[in-house]
Amino acid sequence: MLRLRLQIVHWPRPLLVLADTPHPRCPDCQGDGGIEYPYGDENGDYAGSHWDPCPCWTEQRWPLLPLPRRPRWLRRTAPDPWGRNGYSDEPPF
Repeated sequence: MLRLRLQIVHWPRPLLVLADTPHPRCPDCQGDGGIEYPYGDENGDYAGSHWDPCPCWTEQRWPLLPLPRRPRWLRRTAPDPWGRNGYSDEPPF
């Protein structure tokens, strides 16, 4: 059974999609949507993990509506840490 929800995806451009949600009371994955199997290298250190999707969830997304991009002059940029763009940590005296 599909449990659909709306989701906004930002890559490669903003898009509104319809996505499936894992069943919250699934006995196999406990609502995570899959089972993760961590594995190690020959020294026993963590080397990554495998992900097996649960049958209660479909990873497929259905695109609904492309969203407009924000104009460049509305996009926010992070302040420069050295204060070269008008911001400063110094007191005004």
